[in-house]
Amino acid sequence: MKQTTFENFLKRLHGLTPDQTAILMQSVQDMTAQSAAQTAIDTTAGEGVCPHCGSSHRQKWGRTRTDAQRYRCSTCNKTFNGRTGSSIAHLQRLDLFYRVLEDMFGAVAPSSVRHLARQLGVNKDTVWRWRQIILRSLSQSITPLSGIVEVDETFVRESRKGSREWVRHEADPINHPKPPCLRWYEYKLLGVLKERGLNKWQLPVMTAIDRSGNRYAERLPDRKDLTIIQSLSPLICPDAALCSDFYPAYAKFAKTIGMSHVVLGTKPGSRKINQTFHIQNVNALHSRLKAFLRPFKGPSTKYVDGYVNWHFARNQSNAEQSFHNILRMSLQAVSVGTSP
Repeated sequence: MKQTTFENFLKRLHGLTPDQTAILMQSVQDMTAQSAAQTAIDTTAGEGVCPHCGSSHRQKWGRTRTDAQRYRCSTCNKTFNGRTGSSIAHLQRLDLFYRVLEDMFGAVAPSSVRHLARQLGVNKDTVWRWRQIILRSLSQSITPLSGIVEVDETFVRESRKGSREWVRHEADPINHPKPPCLRWYEYKLLGVLKERGLNKWQLPVMTAIDRSGNRYAERLPDRKDLTIIQSLSPLICPDAALCSDFYPAYAKFAKTIGMSHVVLGTKPGSRKINQTFHIQNVNALHSRLKAFLRPFKGPSTKYVDGYVNWHFARNQSNAEQSFHNILRMSLQAVSVGTSP
């Protein structure tokens, strides 16, 4: 568009009604999201290799229906674009998918699936499926923790939301045994009280952080000594100083690696030593993680790992976790089926 034409277009905008202004702003957001998504796709295709044979020799071969750059492999003669073979290969509304990314990793708290679906004008199952595609593409970069390393675990309650165990049991009790947990309404009808302390319905999430800000979290299947040792061994440098509570698995891990270990208590006066050794940073990390999970009313157990990675990605301020790069991570993820 010529500059004079653009200036005349801007002048005509002053006569828009409030409803027309809202429609215009919505259109601008959609075009911006579509452009950003298309840029990420073209960049991924230009830097990558052929998804069919892995060859790096290719040539431009027109554009797709969605105006994405298409390439033709010089080795296998097959055509491809930036989305071929990825988890969003068959996704139609890239602009809306990008706006889901903006909602998940923006400065404000993420919206609920239903609220975001109403805002975008799509079905809630569509937003849920897109969110799961993004969560599966996320991963924590393992940076070895050094110096003073704080280690502790927090717990999230097991959730079986969306499970079909009771439905299968009632339909075929012979082949499907009775599930170990009650149905949600039976807890109130039967007067089942919540057990005090730790129990089998609480899942441990191992967290570690050093004074440089490097951190890592992982949901563990149990709190056995071997499980904790295998989880922490590739994560912490042998010359680090380990700070933990009195749980014996940490002492065994420190003894196995040969590192110094500082044990901290829970009573006043024993929670830190010389203002240097404490686990307050990792406890603050637990608090932020639980505050992030609270609006979701307890995510299902099989999705806890994705939500933990989501929380860590939202709190990383470097450019590695920008919308553009997170979209590229989704493009690089292998396409798999997702049920709503």
